[in-house]
Amino acid sequence: MAGLISGAETAGTPGYDRAQWKTKYSRPAGIPTAANNAPAKERELLGRTLFFDPRLSGSQWISCASCHNPGFSWGDGLPKGIGDGMKGLGRRTPTILNTAFSELQFWDGRADSLEEQALGPMKSTAEMNMTADLVKFVQGISGYRKMFAKAYPGEEVSEQTVAKALANFERTIISGKAPFDEWIAGNEKSISESAKHGFDLFNTKANCVKCHDTWNFSDGGFHDTGVAGADRGRGAILKLPAMQYAFKTPTLRNTVERAPYMHDGSEKTLEDVIELYDLGGREKRPSLAPEVVSLHLTTQEKKDLIAFLKTLSSIDRAVEIPVLPR
Repeated sequence: MAGLISGAETAGTPGYDRAQWKTKYSRPAGIPTAANNAPAKERELLGRTLFFDPRLSGSQWISCASCHNPGFSWGDGLPKGIGDGMKGLGRRTPTILNTAFSELQFWDGRADSLEEQALGPMKSTAEMNMTADLVKFVQGISGYRKMFAKAYPGEEVSEQTVAKALANFERTIISGKAPFDEWIAGNEKSISESAKHGFDLFNTKANCVKCHDTWNFSDGGFHDTGVAGADRGRGAILKLPAMQYAFKTPTLRNTVERAPYMHDGSEKTLEDVIELYDLGGREKRPSLAPEVVSLHLTTQEKKDLIAFLKTLSSIDRAVEIPVLPR
């Protein structure tokens, strides 16, 4: 175990000061919003209703919530997603928790905003397969017409306003205060000594902070972390050598509730994820991120990292399932 010097400086890491690092993870004062889609309770309700409505799929049984289930920390608990006709998809369903803080969406970053992302799965023939006229369908429901009129007065019911409503709701999906937040606020008893040591390792020897930084524990970037497989991720969009097999850094908030892990669900547990990084990746490609190197962690250090990750889980408010309009 990396020892602590005076309770602050980690052995082998000159200048590391725990107190200074704790300030880097303070929660933000507000939530990012879109200039043309300001938050409003009518918009949140409309977006939440659309989100839980299975009629917005070709089969009329798949909703956004089918894959992004609040009970699974806004994922689905599966190694890879399941789409239209119960057909398997190529990647694990990413959580939408804290996506308000991400500039690029999807594992490969192909959407520039939540508004752009919102319609992607709905219109994908492999996922929700909404091949019918979405606008015509929504306009045909009296209850939706009234909701759109209240949420976006003066704007027509369109694919754009559907996307705006969904994005407005998704920006409210923010993880709550966790034991870690209590700790950095000054409550030393809110997390264990093992977790505190794990925090030190996270920022020093294990160097997890290189990609999992800020209060959301994600840099929003894309990295090849050595996961085996043929999926080129961001590299299929950007032909840059460094982007081959690169995938978006997920938030570590509430990560305990989102097994399995990685873009393909190949790591079943957090212990497996730690092993992946301790090895310096399982696949040594030219595109492997330079920060992914063998760590030589001890058994106790691995346990301490897991203890720290568990402190990032919050007990969030229950999501009220809306009554679908008729």
